[in-house]
Amino acid sequence: MSELPVSIAEYYHERTKYDPQTIAAKNKSLDWENQPSPFKEYKIGNTFDLKPYLSSQVSSSSDANLVMGKRLSQLLAYSYGLTAKVPTMGIPLYLRSAPSAGGLYPAELYLISRGTPFLPPGLYNYQPQSHSLIHFWENDVWQDLQSACLWHSALDNTQVALVTTAIFYRSAWRYEDRAYRRIFLDTGHLLGNIELASAIVDYRPHLIGGFLDQAMNDLLYLDWQVESVMTVIPLADLLDIKQHLSPGITALPSGTQRNYPKLADGDLLTYFHQATEIHTSELAISKETQIEDKYNFPFCLKVPTQMYPISWGDKLSGLETTILKRRSTRAYSGAEIRLDELKALLNFTYQPQNYIAQNLDPAPDYFDLDLLQTFIAVSGVAGLEEGCYYYAPKSQELRQIRFKNFRRELHYLCLGQELGRDAAAVVFHTADLGKAVNRYGDRAYRYLHLDAGHLGQRLNLAAIYLDLGVSGIGGFFDDQVNEVLGIPTDEAVIYITTLGRPRKG
Repeated sequence: MSELPVSIAEYYHERTKYDPQTIAAKNKSLDWENQPSPFKEYKIGNTFDLKPYLSSQVSSSSDANLVMGKRLSQLLAYSYGLTAKVPTMGIPLYLRSAPSAGGLYPAELYLISRGTPFLPPGLYNYQPQSHSLIHFWENDVWQDLQSACLWHSALDNTQVALVTTAIFYRSAWRYEDRAYRRIFLDTGHLLGNIELASAIVDYRPHLIGGFLDQAMNDLLYLDWQVESVMTVIPLADLLDIKQHLSPGITALPSGTQRNYPKLADGDLLTYFHQATEIHTSELAISKETQIEDKYNFPFCLKVPTQMYPISWGDKLSGLETTILKRRSTRAYSGAEIRLDELKALLNFTYQPQNYIAQNLDPAPDYFDLDLLQTFIAVSGVAGLEEGCYYYAPKSQELRQIRFKNFRRELHYLCLGQELGRDAAAVVFHTADLGKAVNRYGDRAYRYLHLDAGHLGQRLNLAAIYLDLGVSGIGGFFDDQVNEVLGIPTDEAVIYITTLGRPRKG
């Protein structure tokens, strides 16, 4: 019996791989005359200025409207607000609290209000430049939101929801068809910020990745070929007992497309996105057993990673400061980090249950972490032998699978970036793409990158708080990563995060 053709998700991943033999031909000069703006403008709508609610005077107020205004203002600022302005040759680069590949920020953030004393019902767009909300549609759309989200239970009692979208060209301008990967990684960074910032201001975000795409795009008046909804996030108010909700279903499957036309470069991204849409509520998730920790060889070196939790300070003040000062590291010194520092990073990223005493969510929403695997190439961790390790989050241990210093290879794998060479440790998130597609259809590709970006943001923030350097890498020689590190060929490399001592000066 002949094998089925690969799904469009597997075809897209193969088609957008970087390869040493072909990457030079793909490096086209950028069209600077058509450089996209990272900010969306609305010509109509009422402006809700959020800056006054950050004032210290609001903190002592007993006015419920002012308090809610402060909480939402902080949540949006910590999630996606501007944190710095960097002068450049052309358009100034505005940095935000969430990292983005190339500083392109393809994500947009919307707010939908059911109708509260602070925010009348309708649709709002968050404007990072002015830290304000544009109320561009004033009618109640909550029932339409519920219908588009297939009557998800998290929308029954909540009053406010965030919606993340992506404007494709912002990222495709530089990264072309591979931009689809980066768009979802960037959105995952934003989800990580929303999760942690919500804890600071007493909200609990409930992720919804399974929704009727066209209905959600129509709700926000989006042209799906230009901008499309990525996630929906009802915000449960933890100060209202009626909104204390149980976690719900985060991911639903799409169809799996195996019959697709020949696609020209530049058309692949939008075609693939449409193929990952959900058009019906009748699809069911494949019932599979959970994926267990791998590489449990009796003879391999096993290093326990249990660690005391990072202390984020009184009322999470350290987390708040870290979100606002986070920066991607541009160069490492090559110096070692300590094993206890690496353990602390892994503890915060993969063991959220250890942070319940600090009022962080012990089980934050992801789409399906069972599908992601974590490998770490260790080049300079004091107290840990050099080599490639598999991280087993359930057993909380590192399992050595290769014995080697990979600095030279990592420099090559990361497209000649010194970040790979000089990092003390490099984290690889991978996934069995075929197994993921069997469970969620082609939409699995979204979930894998969203979850990898979410984990990456937790690594980002923990590293910065511990005065370490950190930088995500979305550009790498895909197949060569598997070859060099000894990772099976069926494990698709999703994301890379480098960790080390930042170079001073």
